[in-house]
Amino acid sequence: MNFISTRGGECVRGAQAIAQGIAKDGGLFVPEVFPSVSAREMEDMLSMSYAERAATVIHKFLDEYDFEELKAACEKAYAQFEGGDAAPLVKIDAGLYMLELFHGPTCAFKDLALTVLPYLLRKGCDLCGIKEDVLILTATSGDTGKAALEGFKDAPGIKIMVFYPSEGVSKMQKLQMATQEGKNVNVLGVRGNFDTCQSAVKTIFTSDACKEELRKKGYILSSANSINVGRLIPQIAYYFSAYLDLVSSEQIEMGEKVNFAVPTGNFGNILAAYYAMKMGLPVGRLVCASNKNNVLTDFIRTGVYDRRREFYKTMSPSMDILISSNLERLLFELSGREPTRVRVRMEKLASEGHYELYEEERLAVQKLFYADFCGEDETVETIYEFFEEYQYPMDTHTACAMYAAGNYIAEHEKDKAPMVVVSTANPYKFPQDVMYAVTGNDIKDSFKAIKHLNLATAMKVPASLSKLRDKPVRFKETADKDKLYAEVLKFVDKK
Repeated sequence: MNFISTRGGECVRGAQAIAQGIAKDGGLFVPEVFPSVSAREMEDMLSMSYAERAATVIHKFLDEYDFEELKAACEKAYAQFEGGDAAPLVKIDAGLYMLELFHGPTCAFKDLALTVLPYLLRKGCDLCGIKEDVLILTATSGDTGKAALEGFKDAPGIKIMVFYPSEGVSKMQKLQMATQEGKNVNVLGVRGNFDTCQSAVKTIFTSDACKEELRKKGYILSSANSINVGRLIPQIAYYFSAYLDLVSSEQIEMGEKVNFAVPTGNFGNILAAYYAMKMGLPVGRLVCASNKNNVLTDFIRTGVYDRRREFYKTMSPSMDILISSNLERLLFELSGREPTRVRVRMEKLASEGHYELYEEERLAVQKLFYADFCGEDETVETIYEFFEEYQYPMDTHTACAMYAAGNYIAEHEKDKAPMVVVSTANPYKFPQDVMYAVTGNDIKDSFKAIKHLNLATAMKVPASLSKLRDKPVRFKETADKDKLYAEVLKFVDKK
């Protein structure tokens, strides 16, 4: 299958799109056509393991990869997940389900893609005949960084450098990155927010001078962010798997529609659900849940994207984003796959900070998506009330999705489709906030909060988090955004 740029300047095979990360014109790669999953194929997938389902979905897009090799890579990746199921679906109540995506090595949904991406990237380079080493540059709002570092640590022929907002992630997220093991990894705090990190990384990716200098040093650039289509495609699989689990457990009949509520900041997670729908998954509405940084909520409700607003640091930091990169891929579809319209809007966003949809595009968005946002007080109340009723602890990001899902259900009583809430992180990644929400106790120390949260909820503490206390901190440096490329060169030259 070929992949094309949202801005019209490039058409490449899947392996090249993954190796390259971003199109040369600054656009994002999207499939030239969407592959379909037939009813017969859905039936066949019912008896498959998660790894087999994932390989089946991924291969629809990446048909130049050997299927058996891809399946083996998925089985190896998902064998790292606790509990034997990489993406278990938990029934909460009649018509309400939780899709748990936090059982991987770093306790966040990014693991579902970033445990597979190292194979996709290395194999993609081989298929393209790329001999240089790969330098991965990744901006993170909290979870992508650790998942990418863990996935690529000590991978041959690859170096990875992660940039995070120095004061914009949780204490546990920062500690996960700062203690990362591996000879080929580097982590740098950036003075600013996630958008600062993301724009700085994109500037490097789209600079011919930077790319040429790095190539002379023996490196090509790639990314582990969801701007890389190789990160996005594996995420499509868990929407199919959740649906199939509903069918196999006789909660629904094959063909019935299901709604998904997704917490999202960069729009990648919910875009994967939209892509699943484009492939034929029977999806009703997609509930787009934001936190106090509600730029996506306003966009879906009004058709106007406007980043000219106050930026808030919240207790759901992975959604503290005002420039949602993956929205560009949705704009491409809404515009009838017209790259000129996308390019003009992206240029206007960069220069003026806003753009507006045409009326027919706005109506199309609202038919697909319902949007809501959850403030800080509502986040605490949602965690507390849900735990009181169901004895189920959830993290702060999942709480935003649950809040939005509840509002959707209340406003659309005639919609009887099951609601699947996508749970994106383990509560122990944000122990102080979850502990405060559940008990009212404000505990400053992360590890004390983990201990007390365990006593309050009896939820198992992931071994990867409990071990963090004793790991040495390796990365403490911070820098301004205009110094990032200099730091990249220092990392590349370091032996």
